[in-house]
Amino acid sequence: MTDPWDGPGGQATRHRTDRVPGQRGSLPDGTRPTGGRAAARQAAKTRGGRRSRRARPAGRGKRVLKILGLCTAVLVLVTAGAGWWFYQHLNGNINSVSLDGKGGTEKADAFGRTPINILVIGSDARTSKTDCKLGGGCSQTGVQTGNGNADVEMVVHISADRSNATVMSIPRDTMVDVPACKDTKSGQSTSGYYGQVNSALQYGAACQVATVHQLTGIPIDHFVKLDFSGVVKMSDAVGGVSVCVSSNVYDTYSHLKLSKGSHTLKGQAALEFVRSRHGFGDGSDLGRTVSQHIFLSAMIRKFKSAGTLTDPTAVYSLANAATKALTVDDGLGSIKKLISLADDVNKVPTKRMTFTTMQTAPDPNNSNRVVVGSGAKDLFATMANDQALTTASGKKSAAGSAAASAKPTATATVPASQIAVTVENGTEITGRASAIANALISQGFSTGTSTANAPASATTTTLTYGSGDKAEAQTVAKALDLPGSHLKSGGSGVVLVVGSDWTSGTSYPASSGDTKAAVANANASTASDSKTCAKVSPYKTVSLNGIAMTPAQAYAAASKKPDSDE
Repeated sequence: MTDPWDGPGGQATRHRTDRVPGQRGSLPDGTRPTGGRAAARQAAKTRGGRRSRRARPAGRGKRVLKILGLCTAVLVLVTAGAGWWFYQHLNGNINSVSLDGKGGTEKADAFGRTPINILVIGSDARTSKTDCKLGGGCSQTGVQTGNGNADVEMVVHISADRSNATVMSIPRDTMVDVPACKDTKSGQSTSGYYGQVNSALQYGAACQVATVHQLTGIPIDHFVKLDFSGVVKMSDAVGGVSVCVSSNVYDTYSHLKLSKGSHTLKGQAALEFVRSRHGFGDGSDLGRTVSQHIFLSAMIRKFKSAGTLTDPTAVYSLANAATKALTVDDGLGSIKKLISLADDVNKVPTKRMTFTTMQTAPDPNNSNRVVVGSGAKDLFATMANDQALTTASGKKSAAGSAAASAKPTATATVPASQIAVTVENGTEITGRASAIANALISQGFSTGTSTANAPASATTTTLTYGSGDKAEAQTVAKALDLPGSHLKSGGSGVVLVVGSDWTSGTSYPASSGDTKAAVANANASTASDSKTCAKVSPYKTVSLNGIAMTPAQAYAAASKKPDSDE
């Protein structure tokens, strides 16, 4: 071995021994000091009882080394203890909730790798004074209780091989079937209803996950929920996020006020940007999802360019802010698991992170609401089946041919309102027939549509039709994305038996999705798009002093109000 300070250990030792103080005089024949204290005593005797004054430093040196070693050991223990305390401190920050398996389970690929699907929830709850101040609306009610609504919902899919990811926003105004749920924390429950997708959070995060899983058929393993103050903490933790707006904008509702061009937003300004609904697009939640994608893309680029997700110190600093800001499921309920998730995200190149918004159509019963639109089922299928929406170069994937051949090709010729369907549950899952029957009715099928239990368990979903009812059956198959191979003649009327091959969702799960259709009208972009600006609404979506005006007009009229980033 070698000594890092003195070179080869043997040479250094011999050199020092030759020059140890107190060894210069000769000793009587037959006497030889053995070193240490014995040598010092012997040397003192030969000098007439006088101690060598230069013998002391050797003793002091050894004592100094012992003290130094002790201090080093104590320092190591203190450092390790501080690290352990900080680790436990972060774990103690985390608020976790069980999903109780309501989001389904991901299946591993041929190599045993498993995708990750996370529902990111932004709550509008004002359950603290801070959130009341940031979100407003508490002047009459004060600090509120309950879970609030999920005004932001994004399904984040990370592929099994960690080569790509898809982030799909679900507009809060989407009308869906909310399943039977009970919040284990508050005890609040529902037997199920038809309403806005964001309202499911009132019955707990697990209910919101179950609702999205039923809507999309995508297995959702995890959720992450944050409130107003959580957005502020996270944006501050990364030192601000750079965004761009296409024009001057003043959203008098979220209070976002920015001049045309690029800005770095922190704290409350960042919250105002991601909350702005009237400032962008058509002034609805659809425009807001796009600006949120711009914000998140910029945040991800900053993480990667700064090496944040590979720097342990930076990760722990971010984790400290995140654990105080987030509520997660039990599967993410430790700092080790959150850091592992950050590592998985970091593996995906920004050019292969696709941001989309679920395609919608106007709700025929309410102009202020939307329903699932054309292409959405393909988007759901691509995520559920772990299909990439980009190629290795970052370009959009080609259309999937498997899905096209799997779908029914017949054209619907009979209006849905004239068709009553009997839906029978052939699975072991309670409520499957009701979920699909309600979905058919919400799509305009006859209210005479009914439910029943199938005479026996069924492994395969079938749609039978009586004499002269083939066209009706084709209309039903098209609405449910049921392949033509599942249709057969027999009996009377139109009868759908739901089999164990269709255990979740209200659209039959295709073997794959058409990736071209999946991104059509979905405002698709990638996290590498750094030059995209949030498009300010050209419509009169805001109001100032009781006068309706565009966000740009409001900016000019409120010249004395400081911009959000000042």
